[in-house]
Amino acid sequence: MEVGCWLFGGEFEDSVFEERPERRPGPSASYRAKRCEPQWFYEETESSDDVEALTIKKFKGDLAYRRQEYQKALQEYSSISEKLSSTNFAMKRDVQEGQARCLAHLGRHMEALEIATNLENKATNTDHLTTVLYLQFAICSSLQNLEKTIFCLQKLISLHPFNPWNWGKLAEAYLNLGPALSAVFASSQKQNNFTSSDKTVKPSFPHSGKDYLLCFPETLPESSGFSEDASSSNSQKSEKALKNLQDCMAEKREAVMIQTQMKACASFIRTRLLLQLTQPQQTSFALERNLRTQEEIEDKMKGFSFKEDTLLLIAEVMGEDIIPEKIKDEVHPEVKCVGSAALTASVTTSSEEFEDKWFRKIKDHFCPFENQFHTEIQILA
Repeated sequence: MEVGCWLFGGEFEDSVFEERPERRPGPSASYRAKRCEPQWFYEETESSDDVEALTIKKFKGDLAYRRQEYQKALQEYSSISEKLSSTNFAMKRDVQEGQARCLAHLGRHMEALEIATNLENKATNTDHLTTVLYLQFAICSSLQNLEKTIFCLQKLISLHPFNPWNWGKLAEAYLNLGPALSAVFASSQKQNNFTSSDKTVKPSFPHSGKDYLLCFPETLPESSGFSEDASSSNSQKSEKALKNLQDCMAEKREAVMIQTQMKACASFIRTRLLLQLTQPQQTSFALERNLRTQEEIEDKMKGFSFKEDTLLLIAEVMGEDIIPEKIKDEVHPEVKCVGSAALTASVTTSSEEFEDKWFRKIKDHFCPFENQFHTEIQILA
């Protein structure tokens, strides 16, 4: 065949005419996988590859963290944080998360929260944001800041509204918030003790961050121009005003406590509804945990003094959006890469926004307590 008849790409490779390697008789050699001995990275002294060297230091930091040597782990993480390439996003996130967790264990919670906030602002998909929110939850729980802990859980729930375990944690947080509110009211009442020479009483209400002032006449001079009747009358007015104030605070305390219990109860009911819906799909230890959690919820529900019709109302409101198809999708949620701005818009911006969305219909059932309190405040003012 002439050379011009060859088609482009039709030439034979030289390897076609090479002889194949001769097979050796007997069984083939067994495959041996490369094994890394425990703590192999401690044997590495130096590496020409910068990425490998940084990876080895990260492993050392991870091991120190597991051993609860948080200061040593923090030093390892910090030594490589600035050296990492700006394109190595995955390791940079891992290192910064490690720094935040170490700082929290070392009592440096504000620095840990600063790193976590920075990670939240840079999150680009739902998976990253979920991880960061769990990190913030761990830091706030370590700080024992109930308000921030609750807000972290609310943001997690707004991102994953069908996760029963986050709802259960939120219910527990609301229960723990009750005693804290009682302590605040008790402290306020102690501050309201005054003598007849006081000009003003300034009780602090944990409502909208404002102080409500109750003003009294200025101190009476010791001049004989004022009769004992006038002094007695002012004293009676002061005592009456103080009693009204104490009654008002007691009613406000009762209203706030009831609303806190209501939120905890609603969160527990939501948890139970979601667990009941996923129960048929579970087996083994997952089913055991599910049933055990439902029993624990039933025991805790006995501590609430709500009537049966109120509980039915709460169950109806908290289960309005529960549809089996949505729950099925939530079991294996899709990681959405939507950008920082869209992610920020997908989570709640405040506790008030979250509670208005989930508890408004239930809260209206208890509004007489709140309305009565505001009415009495206006009278005293």
